[in-house]
Amino acid sequence: MPSLPLALTMGEPAGIGGEIAAKAWAATRAGAVPFFFLGDPALIRGVPHAVIAAPEDAAAAFPRALPVLPLRLAAPALPGRPDAANAPAVIASIEQAVGFAKSGRAGAVVTNPIQKSVLAAAGFPHPGHTEFLGELAGTGQTPVMMLACPGLRVVPVTVHLSLRDAIARLTTAMIVEHGMLVAAALREDFGLPRPRLVLAGLNPHAGEDGTMGREDIEVVAPAVARLRAAGIDARGPLPADTLFTPRARAGYDCALGMYHDQALIPIKTIDMDGGVNVTLGLSIVRTSPDHGTALDIAGQDRADPGSLVAALRMAAEIAASRAKGTTG
Repeated sequence: MPSLPLALTMGEPAGIGGEIAAKAWAATRAGAVPFFFLGDPALIRGVPHAVIAAPEDAAAAFPRALPVLPLRLAAPALPGRPDAANAPAVIASIEQAVGFAKSGRAGAVVTNPIQKSVLAAAGFPHPGHTEFLGELAGTGQTPVMMLACPGLRVVPVTVHLSLRDAIARLTTAMIVEHGMLVAAALREDFGLPRPRLVLAGLNPHAGEDGTMGREDIEVVAPAVARLRAAGIDARGPLPADTLFTPRARAGYDCALGMYHDQALIPIKTIDMDGGVNVTLGLSIVRTSPDHGTALDIAGQDRADPGSLVAALRMAAEIAASRAKGTTG
């Protein structure tokens, strides 16, 4: 059975979404799972595009042109200058893509970066993509953000919080919930029958036996024990400063960081251009590039499509893994 096309959302029209969509099509049109761009056709420049009426038309058009399912903007898209008037179209692109995936008309959703401040100014109530997707395609679990590249997978347990708030809100139950969901995703989406997890210590040297804070003893270590009791190969808390060396990375399949930068700095250092954001805990497959809207270089033909290409490929691989698990 042919693979379903992937739905690529528009993202911020004033950013690099249209540019990297065009470049990704040029880089993948031979032998790739087809994808279609859900947005304004005027954003696609430099490559041929074909306006389609439905996702089912994408496969036939893909070898010769980037399929575009049109979604018109309310205001002209000026590179580097976001306009809140276009926020409804940005939101509609996400909603429609999710709808296609939920109804079985698209194999996965790949989201181009959004400008959160612009959406917030237009009344968008969610902190970002992940929370909105949880509302549209949730499973009853809190969605979890995983960042992945060929050499590393990481998950931040707390995400868009100040460091002070992240420490205050971190709980054993939260860590366990993340660990259980990550282990399930590694089995079902990445084909790893016995996933290995490591948990970074919150404090320097994982607290140094409590001399640098007791959170690792009282919060993180009990989470490791509960995960192990559930049959998951989990280790920690381990000092974060030695957790991401090449030798250390060979010993696990995913690292859980206790706060945003602890998880994201390593992966962006290792593979800034090829990292992929994967949302776990949804009823659909969703990936995205691991970068922002890049307003500073929008319209200059300087954007690197590498992360989007990786996101498209990973979305196709996860969708195929889930399909195999359903039919196998």
